[in-house]
Amino acid sequence: MARYTGPVCRLCRREGMKLFLKGQRCFTEKCGIEKRNFVPGEHGRNVRMRSKVIGYGLQLREKQKVKRIYGIVERQFRRYFEKAARRAGITGEMLLQLLERRLDNVVCRLGFAGSRNQARQLVRHGHIAVNGRRVTIPSYLVTKGDEVTVRDKSRKIPVIVNSLQEVPGRGVPGWLTLDADNFKGQVLELPRRADVNMPIEEQLIVELYSK
Repeated sequence: MARYTGPVCRLCRREGMKLFLKGQRCFTEKCGIEKRNFVPGEHGRNVRMRSKVIGYGLQLREKQKVKRIYGIVERQFRRYFEKAARRAGITGEMLLQLLERRLDNVVCRLGFAGSRNQARQLVRHGHIAVNGRRVTIPSYLVTKGDEVTVRDKSRKIPVIVNSLQEVPGRGVPGWLTLDADNFKGQVLELPRRADVNMPIEEQLIVELYSK
């Protein structure tokens, strides 16, 4: 599947906010937003050359922002939207719930990885199990009651150990529970809108795809 392989700090600068794509680095002075808080490109510093974003532009930027937060491409994102639109409930909230239920997101939210990109790599390399079975698909959707664990042979990987030490500062959302000593987490319930702690206006995305 296609994926972005360029400098991720440019993505944060383009959206004008921290998307937390580089884990702990985003909380330090090395963060791209902290060093260069202007859009990338030759004229990024020139405020007068920036056009005002309204209407379709706002909707497009919101969609791009959410895609970049969760690290997915357009075709996959549209499939999530279509799936959310078929479900009972508010389409925007159903969309965010599906994105939050992705295994790579859950691994990151539990603190086994510092970022979603890092979590995706851990899943693909077979370090994560769901209900005791190895899962290598980052887009796997967890459900209520699922147990997500780091496999025994992977529990000494420095990336995982170091990331778990940073969990107290980042926190674990209420729909998940973490047993750090046993490298284990559980899905207590499906995520709700209040559990998404990023500034996202999902209604703009619904309006964009509804045209």
